[in-house]
Amino acid sequence: MASESSAGRTHRPHTLSELRESGWKSKSVKDEIRDNFIRMLAAGETLYPGIVGYDDTVIPEINLALIAGHDMLFLGEKGQAKSRIMRMISRFLDEEVPYLDIPGCPVHEDPYHPISSVAKTYLATHDENQVPIAWWSRDDRYVERLAPGTKFADVIGEIDPAKLVGGVSMSTEEALHFGLIPRMHRGIFAMNELPELDELVQVGLFNMLEERDVQIRGYPVQFDIDLLLLFSANPATYNRSGKVIPQLKDRIGTVVHTHYPRERDLGIQIMQQEAAVELDGDYPVVVPYFIREILEQITVCGRKSKYIDHQSGVSARFSIANFRTAVASARHRGIILGEKPAVVRLSDLGHLYSSSLGKLELDMMGSHQMSERQVLDALVAEAVRIVFSEYVEQHGLEEIGQIFSRGVKIEVGDLLPSSQYADRLQHVPPIWDKAFELNASENEAMRASCVEFVLAGLHALDRISRSQQHGRIEYEFE
Repeated sequence: MASESSAGRTHRPHTLSELRESGWKSKSVKDEIRDNFIRMLAAGETLYPGIVGYDDTVIPEINLALIAGHDMLFLGEKGQAKSRIMRMISRFLDEEVPYLDIPGCPVHEDPYHPISSVAKTYLATHDENQVPIAWWSRDDRYVERLAPGTKFADVIGEIDPAKLVGGVSMSTEEALHFGLIPRMHRGIFAMNELPELDELVQVGLFNMLEERDVQIRGYPVQFDIDLLLLFSANPATYNRSGKVIPQLKDRIGTVVHTHYPRERDLGIQIMQQEAAVELDGDYPVVVPYFIREILEQITVCGRKSKYIDHQSGVSARFSIANFRTAVASARHRGIILGEKPAVVRLSDLGHLYSSSLGKLELDMMGSHQMSERQVLDALVAEAVRIVFSEYVEQHGLEEIGQIFSRGVKIEVGDLLPSSQYADRLQHVPPIWDKAFELNASENEAMRASCVEFVLAGLHALDRISRSQQHGRIEYEFE
């Protein structure tokens, strides 16, 4: 907290007179956010912890919008951290702010600038040392809403029948039941999937934020709401005519375009960070880097595939869920077979159907009747081919291929013991140790993972044949 914290938590003012004596100064929410942001920026603090790949694109746009005091729209496909970034904006709020702790007050009033008739009347009839002050925490000053299904009464308000029965006039604010936006006065309100918001609600939203009034059942009521407004939207729907009213678009100060990771290594970093999988413990798991590359490459291929709806995109959650499934499959094998550590193999990716199906939206014009399973199989095969080709280009194919003899058949599977691979391959060329940066020659489990990678890669390059039955795969060198 900045100037507002000068009195300290233990000696916070509890009356309006004490608040004045403390030297606390009133600020609009956008000024408060801007001042704290500038202080953190100047001090070199981490502004958006955990956000990867946006340093040169998205983050500078957000920074400028915060300094400019703009409401923002985050425009991008699913799984691009739009909601996460919106929630992070609350980091720039003061730790706590004071408000009038008055019974019946519908909002968290600025003690120096009340907006409701309840608060104004109370201040006019009480001495300042009798006016109670409470404190509103940063975490409670952010709220978000999903647009589909949101009604006018949810975010703006509605006439309260009980108050009418008590004799309150419909033309006054005392007759209202306040919605989320008025209740977030002096806070941050975020609306996800803006184009799905009912047009009537959009009009009410625009009137309240721009004109400072709203008509509820024909009665105009004045509000002087102070808040930062954030939106998220998918480009396919946001740019569609009629989905968002022009007046509301015009009200948004900054449009921030998000995107998927532009480098595979960044995608891997995000995948590992967000999966937050414990690889140690009683049944440790090792994930070779080439497995991580393949898992992320599957997602990259999906985003480029003609079979996938590009307007929907392929979320980062796709990679995250697949990473967790692959680790779980390896750990499952380690528990059953007593392998410590268990090493993730390509055969573990045979279980990706459970974590992938439902996350891919097919392009019905381009899929040509392909099922989601068939599309996933094609993506995995393409990812293996791309990653293996990179290793071949770096380390050469001949020495890797020479470890197998013509006419040999090798069976692989997610529940086969690593020792069975070792029985077929008594040694591994030194090139493997360099290629995989791990002791493939000495560790049976690592060797098994490497063997599966090479076999799948050779098959992807049409060097060997493959047959599959009951979850096990057999490769044959002809």
